[in-house]
Amino acid sequence: MEALRPLTNVSVRRLLQRPPKSICRYQCLHTTTAKPATPLPFHTAPAPPPPAPVPQLSTPEERLQRKRKNAELLKRGQELKANRAKPAGVLRKRFWKDVTVKETSEGHHQIYLDTRPVRTSNKEILTVPKGKKDLATAIALEWDQLVSAYQATKYHYIPLTSLINRALDIEEADKAGKTKIRNDLVAMLMRYLTTDTLLCWVPEKDIHTPPSLKDGQEQWQGESLRTRQKRTAVPIIDHLASSVWPGVEIVPVLSDDSIMPISQSPMTQEVIKGWISGLPAYELAGLERGVLATKSLLVATRLLVDWSQEFADMREQDADAEKFGIEHAAEACSVEVRWQTDMWGEVEDTHDVEKEDLRRQLGGVVLLVGGDV
Repeated sequence: MEALRPLTNVSVRRLLQRPPKSICRYQCLHTTTAKPATPLPFHTAPAPPPPAPVPQLSTPEERLQRKRKNAELLKRGQELKANRAKPAGVLRKRFWKDVTVKETSEGHHQIYLDTRPVRTSNKEILTVPKGKKDLATAIALEWDQLVSAYQATKYHYIPLTSLINRALDIEEADKAGKTKIRNDLVAMLMRYLTTDTLLCWVPEKDIHTPPSLKDGQEQWQGESLRTRQKRTAVPIIDHLASSVWPGVEIVPVLSDDSIMPISQSPMTQEVIKGWISGLPAYELAGLERGVLATKSLLVATRLLVDWSQEFADMREQDADAEKFGIEHAAEACSVEVRWQTDMWGEVEDTHDVEKEDLRRQLGGVVLLVGGDV
């Protein structure tokens, strides 16, 4: 291998005069001189924290006006976005003017949109049983508040119509000897018993309960959550265990040292399952809606037996018991939420909306299973 020769001054001058081809020519695209950043002094002195935000109190009338204004702005925006070159679809318009309730020769009730009767999903005329004119009137009010036929395809616009359709589907399946709908419904409702809202009590010492310091000792402010849960649940459990399911034992599903739910005894489960399986179609559909709304089989059952026509004899025997209404059921299934909002306050357009929606669904259950006042 040939040894490398050292570079001489002549060789260096030649290299500088003739640069290699790999060196690319470039041109600056700006002429502004670079300016270094000027560091500012950083103060590390502690400062007091900003004041806590103060919620602005508003009246229900102000919130209603604001919601109406937002709805009007939304409507204007939808009108501006609409393509005027294309006519609106048939479902976008309301093809009826008046909604009426008519009584048949057998004493049943039917809802008419002008001259057209409201029909079920099976194309049958929606017929409300006799003795439930209040339910028929409420369904008629639902349809009278619709502004388009498209809204009739959304169940949250017509909750009572969808609820009675559910009851009619169960009734038709029972008449045809088909037990799948009823069996699936009973199995679903029994699963709620394992994690019933009314039976999920917090431990005695809850780390989330805010303490206050007084004389160097921790003292709890107000009523603890577990105390409120027991005070709400015990009367309901006692009534169900004495009047509806005599002899059963209903126990809380959470222990003090575990978050895994504890199942009820096999005897209790069999008694409750047999009672649910024997409910008529309207009562079973109402119980389903009540359980889905409250997440509690016990609360929904308590509401059902106090308003259903099927349990009128039971109420006459226990005439001294206080009537369990919509407010009682709504309060019983939202003890933890109320305890938290009493302490920290409500979130506007969240807690208040959920509160009213819960009462709307429970009111539908009362109308479905109850009779005329």
